Amino acid sequence: MIVKTKKIKNNYLDLKNLENIHLSIQFSLDGFSFCVYYPEIKEYILFSKYIFDDKINTPDRLLKAIQQIFLKDIDLQHVFKSVLVIHHNNLVSFVPNALLDKENLKNYIQFNNKVLPNDFFAYDSIKNHEMASVYIPYVNVNNFFIDLFGSFTYRHAASILVEKLLNTYVNKEVQVFVNVTKNNYELIVTKNRKLLFYNTFSYQTKADFIYYLLFTAEQLELDVEQFPLYFLGEITVKDEIYCITYEYIRNVDFLSCLEKSEFINIDDKTKCKNFVLLHAT
Repeated sequence: MIVKTKKIKNNYLDLKNLENIHLSIQFSLDGFSFCVYYPEIKEYILFSKYIFDDKINTPDRLLKAIQQIFLKDIDLQHVFKSVLVIHHNNLVSFVPNALLDKENLKNYIQFNNKVLPNDFFAYDSIKNHEMASVYIPYVNVNNFFIDLFGSFTYRHAASILVEKLLNTYVNKEVQVFVNVTKNNYELIVTKNRKLLFYNTFSYQTKADFIYYLLFTAEQLELDVEQFPLYFLGEITVKDEIYCITYEYIRNVDFLSCLEKSEFINIDDKTKCKNFVLLHAT
């Protein structure tokens, strides 16, 4: 089942009458979202989000769900000057440029993930930092977009997330960021514009959630009484995973996402829940 959960639109502008608009798309096995950016007024004029049920658990089913959305959603049936496609999965690893072998990208993924013989590997350079993310994109979905748009740019969600955190939220001391999705979360640790740690964890219960968080803190020798932890993504103060984190870690807060003027029509809560998509342009 595919359910549209949110739509924010500038009612003063009609997409049919606009040229030079930019489309950004983000998808995973959990859901699909997109936004339209209008450079002429430097503003996002449309944001929509869909969630998937657990039956969409393979790349083939993901493709069918995305095709279905494009058939039904008229806001996607326009001519866009440029398109950015964002893949979100846990098949990603960060590598310093000095160690990056572009001819053997498989080596950076296969030790932490199951790799299939026909998997395709890609990498993104991380702007202003001497490293790259190596990942496995959903090739079948990319092929669909090639047929649809002709040309487009694609990146991994982790590339955008880490790049934005390192370039914007600068602190000489350790900072911990937790980006929560439906059944997973990304844990990012930074210090003085350097990436100390990145990993994704699957969880079913609040005990799973806090275990991985505290284990990582222990391995990195981080004092739970000292470091600040910032949540973003699908989480509120009422969620049990927030409450249990607050029990064990002293400094817990939500990431402030107000710094960009382009988000005039989109509230702060939506920005932080959809941080990657709304910071990708």
